[in-house]
Amino acid sequence: MENIEKRCPVEVAVELLGGKWKLPIIHALVKNSPKRFKELEREITGITPTVLTAQLRMLESARLVKREVYATVPPTVEYSLTDLGKSTQVMILELEKWGAFYQHTKSALDDAV
Repeated sequence: MENIEKRCPVEVAVELLGGKWKLPIIHALVKNSPKRFKELEREITGITPTVLTAQLRMLESARLVKREVYATVPPTVEYSLTDLGKSTQVMILELEKWGAFYQHTKSALDDAV
């Protein structure tokens, strides 16, 4: 993201959070954090381990997610939201509410046809 200060804020947000998996990952961490990799994989329907790893790395590099490795045998790795990542909580919860509203409204409209 070159010259981030000069770009449209919505464009920056969409580039950062866009795609199929980033918002569901952040949503899972907003609901309950920290989480282990397998917990995220189980909670996010349809995501593969390879894709989850790649998306977590992108979110880490954007400073939204923190990866913490504990010196246990086998090693324990937990993911949580950074303070910057936590700043998405209101938006994520509003998206969740809007999604539920849309599901209900669309279903009612479809039934009326």
